Amino acid sequence: MAVLLKDAMQPNLVQTLENNPAFVHGGPFANIAHGCNSVVATTTALKLGDYVVTEAGFGADLGAEKFFDIKCRKAGLKPAAAVIVATVRAMKMNGGVKKDDLGPENVDAVKKGCANLGRHIENVKQFGVPAVVAINHFVSDTDAEIQAMKNYVASLGAEAIVCKHWAQGSAGIEELAHKVVELAESGASQFSPLYPDEMRLFEKIDTVVKRIYRGSEAIADKSVRDQLTAWESAGYGHLPV
Repeated sequence: MAVLLKDAMQPNLVQTLENNPAFVHGGPFANIAHGCNSVVATTTALKLGDYVVTEAGFGADLGAEKFFDIKCRKAGLKPAAAVIVATVRAMKMNGGVKKDDLGPENVDAVKKGCANLGRHIENVKQFGVPAVVAINHFVSDTDAEIQAMKNYVASLGAEAIVCKHWAQGSAGIEELAHKVVELAESGASQFSPLYPDEMRLFEKIDTVVKRIYRGSEAIADKSVRDQLTAWESAGYGHLPV
């Protein structure tokens, strides 16, 4: 096993379909781990490119929170901008439309479902990072549905841009790329983790529950609290959760 893994710490350099370099290294799912690629891959990319794009898996309430609070904190990274990917279909589902009924136009459902997108935008803004919304376009999307999403995002002080990279490659996402560069170069980012290192472990959990998931409080029985206290006594209290 050691022989098989002797090169595992070195990121894999690959080439995209349009001849751009990309590192593939790590990247576990955010529902079972931190949801980000390796620190080595990201820091290496920052030394080699003018702009580095990395993914924080799942929604801004899961992957992005872990990316900001765990990876960026421990690696000293300061993101200049964030892209929140959303679809008209997802807004419809959040608005109460069943999966089999997503085809027909339903602007009212889109408007209703945008409340979910709004939470993600608010979550990212809590970290001081400016965000833009990428509307991942489907052929079934109508102009009225897309405009409803754009209007909602604009009401929150952000911008939504239609992206057709699935069908058109880089040409279909060029507008978004220019917007990301604009945000990154604006100096608007004032990145800061959600909680300080010195906060107690259970308080960190409670902070995530309240500020990211909008829960009233975190509840844990004595055994959980005792385990957290034991970790603090062992010198691990400064770590993120």
